Amino acid sequence: MNDRSSILTHPSRKSGLHPGAVAWRILLVWSLVSLVPIGPLFAAPMQTTVRDCAEIVRDFTRIPEHAIPPYVLRDAKGVAILRVLKGGFIVSGRGGQGVVVARLPGGWSGPSAIATGGAGFGFQVGGQVTEFVIILNTQAAVDAFAHGGNVEFGGALSAAAGPVGRAAEAGVLPVAAVYTYSRSQGLFAGASLEGTVLVEQSDKNAAYYRRRVTPEQILRGRVAPPASAAPLIAALRRH
Repeated sequence: MNDRSSILTHPSRKSGLHPGAVAWRILLVWSLVSLVPIGPLFAAPMQTTVRDCAEIVRDFTRIPEHAIPPYVLRDAKGVAILRVLKGGFIVSGRGGQGVVVARLPGGWSGPSAIATGGAGFGFQVGGQVTEFVIILNTQAAVDAFAHGGNVEFGGALSAAAGPVGRAAEAGVLPVAAVYTYSRSQGLFAGASLEGTVLVEQSDKNAAYYRRRVTPEQILRGRVAPPASAAPLIAALRRH
């Protein structure tokens, strides 16, 4: 099964629904996704995704009043960056992609591709783009991504809106395994990721690294990052 299929069918695998209901839900989700222009998000080459993620990191650290405090990034064990598009008419679809990187003794690992997606109901016209920076405060949070497959926020992998701006105090122990930061339509705000599922994109990693590699190999530093990852790594090394 390809990456996009795993994104869309994951919720129904745990639902315990009758097989016919599961098949109907899968068909519905695919139909909903076709109604919103999220295709380019999944189709974008990894080089483009990495470049966009570098710019997102710079944006989230550029404005002092709303920036991720330097100590949060300095103490982070890893960082995930995502751009998510939600849109539709009456019914809505959501899809996005990004990367996750891990801190290594000598700096940062190469990026490993991740994605999210889903569908829902509710009156909505048009689309909305939201950018996320997800700070991984614990090694267990990094390990969840390194093990591959699906990563779901909530429960053992607790998530909370992260501190922002100059007033945030350094030296305070993290209150959650994951801090989340979001920006939608240019506005910064705390975002809840409880229940959100992120999945690895093994095909994108293979194309980017020019061979089959696992998230663990990437995030443990066993695979050298391509030259195109330099801007992202440089943006993170500033902190």
